Amino acid sequence: MVEGYGGENLPMTFQRSNNALRMMLMLALVISVPTFVFGQKKTEKAAPSKPAQAAPAQHSQSGNASHPGTSNTSHPGTNNTSRPGTSGSTRPGNTPNSTNRPGTTGNNMGHPGTNNANRGGAGNNAGRGNTGNAGNAAHGGNGAHAGNAARPGVGHTPPGRQVSLRGGGSASIRPNGSIRSVNRNGMHIDRGMHGERRVVSTRNGVRVVSVGRRGGYVQRAYVVRGGHSYYSRTYYYHGAYRAGVYRGYYYGGRPYYGYYPGYYYHPAYYGWAYNPWPAPVAYGWGWGGSPWYGYYGAYYAPYPVYPSAAFWITDFMISATLQAAYEANANAWLGPDASQNMLVASLAPMAAPEETAKMSPEVKKAISEEVKAVLAAEQADASKPKSAAPAGGSQPAQSNEAPPSLDPNFKTFIVSDDNSLTIDGQECALAQGDVIERTTDTPDDDGNVNVKVVASNKNDCGIGKEGPISTDDLQDMYNSFRESLKDGMGELAKKNGTGGLPKAPDTTTSDGDVPAPPPDKSAEKSLQDQQTAADQTESDVKQEAASGGGSN
Repeated sequence: MVEGYGGENLPMTFQRSNNALRMMLMLALVISVPTFVFGQKKTEKAAPSKPAQAAPAQHSQSGNASHPGTSNTSHPGTNNTSRPGTSGSTRPGNTPNSTNRPGTTGNNMGHPGTNNANRGGAGNNAGRGNTGNAGNAAHGGNGAHAGNAARPGVGHTPPGRQVSLRGGGSASIRPNGSIRSVNRNGMHIDRGMHGERRVVSTRNGVRVVSVGRRGGYVQRAYVVRGGHSYYSRTYYYHGAYRAGVYRGYYYGGRPYYGYYPGYYYHPAYYGWAYNPWPAPVAYGWGWGGSPWYGYYGAYYAPYPVYPSAAFWITDFMISATLQAAYEANANAWLGPDASQNMLVASLAPMAAPEETAKMSPEVKKAISEEVKAVLAAEQADASKPKSAAPAGGSQPAQSNEAPPSLDPNFKTFIVSDDNSLTIDGQECALAQGDVIERTTDTPDDDGNVNVKVVASNKNDCGIGKEGPISTDDLQDMYNSFRESLKDGMGELAKKNGTGGLPKAPDTTTSDGDVPAPPPDKSAEKSLQDQQTAADQTESDVKQEAASGGGSN
């Protein structure tokens, strides 16, 4: 399989072939291989390191499929119910049947990519765009590994080299010559192990995050209420917008951003979803002929019956993530790759990963327990009276409250976008749809906590592998978990009483204390301008790295 968007890993025969040869190869594929048309695009992510920031920036969430097993085309306004007065688009990678809030126009445009507001400094050992922190190369001084200081040959510094750029800034270059990350002029660029790009910049308090060339978000300070700062985000994807709210956290000298529900269901609906149903329910998802389901068949299977809605939502969330991952991988083969001016295409279905271990019942059980915990928490919040505190102010609240991703009672995370770990000086890829468990609760000096892989769909970072990951990345996964769970609740609200599912009680919704604002229609131009600037920056970095200029 051809890897990467940037072309660094493409075989030389592809790079040197002319247009005529490419057309002949494509014609041969058309004749000999069944054609598969891959649907809507999905967000991709290479999580950035921490750019310099004066105030909390925010995290973006990974795009999750909204209704697994349905058509992958994403047309604004198709089969979606959403919140009154909001417009939006389906999350990149989501199917168009995602439910947001009853009565809204538009789709559920989800969260392209993840927000990694704090990644990017040369001291981040998450293995995502930084080569610094020499002090942690042997785990010495790292709070999670202080006892391992004397372990020889063990390090969390990603392999490769650091380049000091002319005019300021730095870049991390992998051993194969591809860019891992760039920090320059207030912009942070991250490239994943397979070439996916994420760009983050903050100017004048406005944060812009773009993922690939398909979308992203723009975030601004919104309100301060009850001592907490809230930020508005406008997600843009293929001409459609969706607005959401994130709450700011400030912990250990670092800003974090957590998903904040703009609306709640009636408390009775949460109780119905949390508690056991009168009898287990068999439910047919209709995925049998779906390419993504065949691709992940060795890794994932839904429950045969559902004793409660929490287990149904668990399968909804896992399958949505896997469908989105499949679409992202498939789309990586389609269309012109502008950076190399060549056509990369595949008309054949992707080959399923080899030697993949099935996601264990214990892992699915752990996810369902997290689902139940969130349902209980939202039920409690939905039962509270609305805050009478007036909205106002634009200065971020500087509390010392840990973000939800560090809650000691929440430890299991579905990897929402491709990521990586650096273990024993080697970088391995975490694939979207893998499952990790947090094993430490307190971030080290670089904002990292340790995680262990408990389910792996590509067996790159295999089960049992353990290493540090940025708390920002982990918060992104938590945010995506919350958004996907809310999508599942919306889908269940539409389907209850059908297909063998029991009838639910009141599924009406009401606004939270801080409802989402209207979308910012300038987001598209902001994202386009950022992509243009990132293209130029990467071009400059490649030239400097090739010439050996500024290398450390």
